Amino acid sequence: DAIRNTRVTAGEAGGITQHIAAYQADHEGDTITFIDTPGHAAFTDMRERGANTADMIILVVAADDSVKQQTADSIACARQAAVPLIVAVNKIDLETADPNRVLADLAGYEILTEDLGGEVLCSQISAKEGTGLDDLLSKVMLQAELLDLKANPDRDAHGVVLEARVEKGLGTVATTLIQRGTVRVGDSFVAGEANGKVRALIGFDGKTRYKEAGPSTPVSIVGINGVPEAGDLFVVAEDEQTARELAASRARIARERKASSYQSGLMQSVAGIFAGGQKELREICVVVKADVQGSAEALAQSLRDLKLENEEVEVKIKVLISENGDVTNSDIA
Repeated sequence: DAIRNTRVTAGEAGGITQHIAAYQADHEGDTITFIDTPGHAAFTDMRERGANTADMIILVVAADDSVKQQTADSIACARQAAVPLIVAVNKIDLETADPNRVLADLAGYEILTEDLGGEVLCSQISAKEGTGLDDLLSKVMLQAELLDLKANPDRDAHGVVLEARVEKGLGTVATTLIQRGTVRVGDSFVAGEANGKVRALIGFDGKTRYKEAGPSTPVSIVGINGVPEAGDLFVVAEDEQTARELAASRARIARERKASSYQSGLMQSVAGIFAGGQKELREICVVVKADVQGSAEALAQSLRDLKLENEEVEVKIKVLISENGDVTNSDIA
């Protein structure tokens, strides 16, 4: 919000980012694309997607809170994705701020910043006061220069779906980050189990319309049949027929996997009943609907992790539907 001079989190529950988003900021004539992922502990899957998509990760740690569980999760995501880190110690304007403690705690996770003789770049910032942001952006550009980041724009587009939602008047809209190549209005494409033809490319501000979008450009793509999953690969196909066939093939593979998983769980349940001495298993069936696909996924995963039990009964939550949109009669029929 401080970099974009907006107040996105003001509209979010608890003032915490709930959605994954992509936007661009200019710094000294260069453009930087940011992927903003939620920091809350429930959104681990979103952070993993962000880490796998980005060229580098800015780890934002509050100077008055230091390292929390979600901070440790983010460090693990960065290591798993083999993506370099830049540390941003935020809220240094507070009286209770202790940046040195933050850096010392990060050292316990083998994150050694420049101040401690390491190689990890670090900036001390205050998003509220707007201090230190230029230094942070300069270090992002320095890291990009060291990594020698390049992409070929002269090929069919390849990217990743960050979020998907249904909007009135537009249908399914997928926030997509183009990683390689150039996507143009009229291109046929496949995104996970969905396919379509690009009817419009809308900029991250929700207003600007593009005729084409190249590498590192976040755009909302209109013209999708179905709703892709967050994290699905976006690939431009040769023609509509090829895109439909690819999407149908992926949908068939997904159905087979779900059927195999269900059969395996059913056999384990039956085996437990006949073995005797097992607790009675019960299920609570739940329908999860949210404004965007990623939030529905995070909530569904949190519900699946819940387990209620006593000496006789074990209750698990079974998520029947997890998607974006409103609850309809067919969902509960």
